[in-house]
Amino acid sequence: MTTGPSLPRYLTAHPAAAAASYAALIAALLFAAWSGIAEVTARQQAVTAAEDLLAQLEGRQAPVLGGPGAPATVAPAGSPFLEGQTVTVAGAALLQRVAEAVTRAGGNVLSTQVELQDTQAKGGFISVIASCEVEQASLQRLLYDLESGMPFLFIEQLVAQAPQATIEQGNGRMRILLSVAGQWRDAK
Repeated sequence: MTTGPSLPRYLTAHPAAAAASYAALIAALLFAAWSGIAEVTARQQAVTAAEDLLAQLEGRQAPVLGGPGAPATVAPAGSPFLEGQTVTVAGAALLQRVAEAVTRAGGNVLSTQVELQDTQAKGGFISVIASCEVEQASLQRLLYDLESGMPFLFIEQLVAQAPQATIEQGNGRMRILLSVAGQWRDAK
């Protein structure tokens, strides 16, 4: 009544096939266990990240630098307005800030001009126009330095003149005309 050998008889008659079947079954079970553990671990990491983000949004925890939703750097300290008892002192502080930024970028200030007369018309903004020389590679660092610190400064105009010397001669200094503005809050 049996039409063919049953599986146990076949595996008994062929031990190599039985060993291969056993090894394949063990490998399949190990793979299933490993993928299950990997998925649980990935979900646990996602839950932890979501809990951290929720804590940050609710204000219970300071954001971790470089984490999701975190600022890239710590906020600079100081007043967002130009300091000074008078508009002239505030203009001198702005001029000093621009000159220091140019010097930090490895440049030279050639000439400057402070514009104070439009202070009332522009909502208390004071402008400095500076003509300077900087290396072409340092221009981005100079602009970042001016706009990233306190007080808040704004680049109103930037005119750059390519260096006269060629790159092979090693003189990559370019002349720039830079108009920088900051807001002065009257000390009254």
